[in-house]
Amino acid sequence: MTTRREFIGTLAGGLVIAPLAAEAQQAAKVPRIGWLAINFAAGAQLRAAFLQGLSDLGYVEGRSFVIEYRDAEGKPERLPALAAELVALKVDALVAPGTLAALAAKRATKTIPIVFPTVGDPVTDGLVTTLARPGGNVTGLSNLSPELVGKCLELLHQAIPGVRRVAILWQPGAVPERTGKDIRKRAEVAGQALGIRLQFVEVGGPADFDRAFSDMTRARAGALIVHPFAMFINERKRLVDLPSKIRLPAVYGTRESVDAGGLMSYGPNLADSFRRAATYVDKILKGAKPADLPVEQPTKFELVINLKTAKALGLTIPPSLLARADEVIQ
Repeated sequence: MTTRREFIGTLAGGLVIAPLAAEAQQAAKVPRIGWLAINFAAGAQLRAAFLQGLSDLGYVEGRSFVIEYRDAEGKPERLPALAAELVALKVDALVAPGTLAALAAKRATKTIPIVFPTVGDPVTDGLVTTLARPGGNVTGLSNLSPELVGKCLELLHQAIPGVRRVAILWQPGAVPERTGKDIRKRAEVAGQALGIRLQFVEVGGPADFDRAFSDMTRARAGALIVHPFAMFINERKRLVDLPSKIRLPAVYGTRESVDAGGLMSYGPNLADSFRRAATYVDKILKGAKPADLPVEQPTKFELVINLKTAKALGLTIPPSLLARADEVIQ
């Protein structure tokens, strides 16, 4: 038979144990990360780079974090609903690669921290207030895409000195209107300085590619620039094959296209940007606020040249340009 004193002791002990058990349960809570993808399958390599970044920081998937993936399957109009799903799950942080995904995430929540591994101009796009002090719940990494188009034109001019007409593959709506106007303006200024006429060839989606390349052929374009829009990155293999069929030299904004057989690329290393995004998520999970984490800009731009492709196109890349390349694929 339990005495009154024993009962009170047991009750008191239970009151002590209960908070400890609750604290242990709370400490064991595994952070949940949301991933909002415009095309999940096509982003596998970059997603792997992000996961490697977390692994390098000591995270183990399934034990110290879990990820909830949502895939728009290449359809931007699906992003708002998918962002809302992740918000409803009350994820601890939301990773949104690309401008459209990041904007959809920002519209869906003002409180859950959002990290973008790569966007063109986050200030112009309305994602952050300034690069140094993002404000709000969004931060990440910029790939400075408006500035890159002029550099790509310069590289084409050096690789093919006689080029006089360059096509630029363009997807309307891929970036906010202000950013799109900025990119086009910079391209036109650079083209005028180099004596190159530009042909903006618009495509709404992959179904328009064949028509777009027929337009380039009719206009006698001497070279092509493929801007690093999300859809173009996702369709990189096809956007390497189509120019090669008509022997059209092309420069891309990401090295992944050159790895797939493209001629040349200039831009920040996307895989490195996704690895770096893991450090933002790490800091946020440890209590940092996105508003206090400056947007990181790339410090290194890679020039990658595929000599095998150049030979197939009948091009001789000047030694001076090869000397500047960070990597030459034989």
